[in-house]
Amino acid sequence: MEQKLHLIPYQVDEVVEMVEVVPKGIELIAAPEMWENSKGEGITVAILDTGCDVTHPDLSERIIGGRNFTRDDDGQPDVYIDYNGHGTHVAGTIAAIDNGTGVVGVAPEASLLILKVLDKSGSGQYDWIINGINYAVEQKVDIISMSLGGPVDVPELHQAIQNAINNQILVVCAAGNEGDGQSSSNEFAYPACYNEVISVGSVNLQRSSSEFSNSNNEVDLVAPGEGILSTYVNGTYAKLSGTSMATPHVSGALALIKQNANRNFERNLTEPELYAQLIKRTIPLGNSPKLEGNGLLYLITEKYLSEVFNQEVSAKALKI
Repeated sequence: MEQKLHLIPYQVDEVVEMVEVVPKGIELIAAPEMWENSKGEGITVAILDTGCDVTHPDLSERIIGGRNFTRDDDGQPDVYIDYNGHGTHVAGTIAAIDNGTGVVGVAPEASLLILKVLDKSGSGQYDWIINGINYAVEQKVDIISMSLGGPVDVPELHQAIQNAINNQILVVCAAGNEGDGQSSSNEFAYPACYNEVISVGSVNLQRSSSEFSNSNNEVDLVAPGEGILSTYVNGTYAKLSGTSMATPHVSGALALIKQNANRNFERNLTEPELYAQLIKRTIPLGNSPKLEGNGLLYLITEKYLSEVFNQEVSAKALKI
């Protein structure tokens, strides 16, 4: 299929040489509070994007392999270098290692499978995306993260995603950046609009809905997507904005949730069960569901509600 699918347009806000910080987006979703129970160990996330800076000091230890499906580097399958920066940024938000320097990702002990399905310009044929999804299924990954999209509903792409879901793989996609801040605008992008995937919209670091975030009835939840600090090409770091940046927050969160839930339930949860575990960790922000779905990702919602409940019970006991 010669039709093209592209990176969802994003904005580079700033490139920096060195940092030492837990990014604000990671803090906003309360990932650090989850780390005493789970850091994503044993969970593999396949990133379908522009490749990755495989020598980046915050990422090299997390990458377990990869494959190039594009024509970059003469199509060599074992060369999945990122010449764009987008894929490296996504990778850092998901699983940058906690090594006391640079940044740390949502799931700093998760494993990354780098599947380069978009070339240096940020474009990819549908065949490349479909082959990348099928390869991820063959490798038995736990989560597929796709910060990409296009306006065309291609049946073969949908079928590949359905196959991944049938193999109990969570598929997370960026909702798109064609929004105008209105809940009735109904901007659709694929694969995010397929009902089987987890479609992620964006909020800023003050929890306000991002003007650019697509609005439609397939958005499942929102996560931080403006001014997001993460890893970048050539061992640097950058702040980027877009639903592309919100999506890896959810992919990383699912790595934490899956590791923790499988341990607690003493079995492997199914894809629908893990989706339910994700959605119970959201907080409504008061926007239309078309803008925010079920609300903002907040990993310790369950703990917070438990504390509130216990406080109420204690207060009632004192009145008896």
